[in-house]
Amino acid sequence: MAFMDDESSFDLIDDPTVLAGAVGDRRALREIYEATSDRVFGLMVRMVGIQDAEDLTQHVFVHAFSKLHQFSGEAKFETWLYRLATNEALQYLRREKRRRTSELVVEPTTQQPDLVVQEERASQVHQALAALDPELRAIFILKEENQLSYQEIAATLKIPEGTVGSRLNRARRELKRLLGDAETGRQGDRETGRQGDRETGRQGDRETGRQGVKGVKE
Repeated sequence: MAFMDDESSFDLIDDPTVLAGAVGDRRALREIYEATSDRVFGLMVRMVGIQDAEDLTQHVFVHAFSKLHQFSGEAKFETWLYRLATNEALQYLRREKRRRTSELVVEPTTQQPDLVVQEERASQVHQALAALDPELRAIFILKEENQLSYQEIAATLKIPEGTVGSRLNRARRELKRLLGDAETGRQGDRETGRQGDRETGRQGDRETGRQGVKGVKE
């Protein structure tokens, strides 16, 4: 399942489509799924990792389709569906009591150096997101990746708008700290590697020198 970047996909879902789906219209249900499943899947990947995102996405739609009759239209359908998806992810994380990150497949033999650096950075961001408290992670993803407003996030998570702002700031600070720690660790690894190379070189020089002296004596 590919990620969908088109924000207008939710706009294709109007109230008549939802009402038709609520009474079991298969065409309406298919339209809802096709227009929204990629974005729900993308949210799940960020929240729980690629390993379980597909299954949880299916659970979200089973749950959503069984509750379509409860959609009142007071909020946007996008907000209503994200609420179900976010709750599903948070419940999963609490139930499993572990956090996972999405897998990043790297093909070192075919990638250009710049692309390797970009994917390494993306991997660090995934790792940092996985280390965040799930509720902070949800707010950050809904705001930064799904572009929801504070009001929409508040409606999705059923928390005050002020709480959205304070938690979003906490999430950003924590991500900055985690990414800074990752950068420090990477620099340390590089320095260790350079020191190892220098030590290997010195040992090689000493060995070459000893062999040369023995050759002269002989």
